[in-house]
Amino acid sequence: MSNLVILGFDGLHTADEVLNKLRSLQKEYLIDLEDSCVVEREADGKVHIKQAVNLTAFGAASGGTRGAMWGMLFGLLFLNPLAGMAIGAVAGAGAGALSGSLADYGIRDDFIKKIAETIPPGSSALCILFRSVTEDKVIPELEPYKPRVLKTSLSNEQESKLKAALSKLTS
Repeated sequence: MSNLVILGFDGLHTADEVLNKLRSLQKEYLIDLEDSCVVEREADGKVHIKQAVNLTAFGAASGGTRGAMWGMLFGLLFLNPLAGMAIGAVAGAGAGALSGSLADYGIRDDFIKKIAETIPPGSSALCILFRSVTEDKVIPELEPYKPRVLKTSLSNEQESKLKAALSKLTS
């Protein structure tokens, strides 16, 4: 089962830095990230949401590849495989991009937008959906960033332990 933790930071780009740190810890098998999202609110109130998985681009790439393959096969039937491949790639990329933009994987977009409304200007938040974590090694790595727990899907006991561990680091 996955758990969701949303951490708030004072700096505008701090959440990006923490996400990069967590990705390096994932390579060391200390955390198993399923999905993540960075939310930044500029001083003027403008919000930027950066999803870890861009499903539109992924859908367009995979759809274009499949479309080119099928287009070439159908083009062979009509003795023009290059035209069939080109038409198939364009049609496949369009269909893949459309299906990717309609899909919602991991953390729901509407939930992220609600979180974005709550963070103060000039700050950022990191939404992390993870399967497992080695707490005693990951939490100390977050110390320089001074994170605040904004929301979690953890039990009350686990959430209070996390808040206590993070407050020890920042004090």
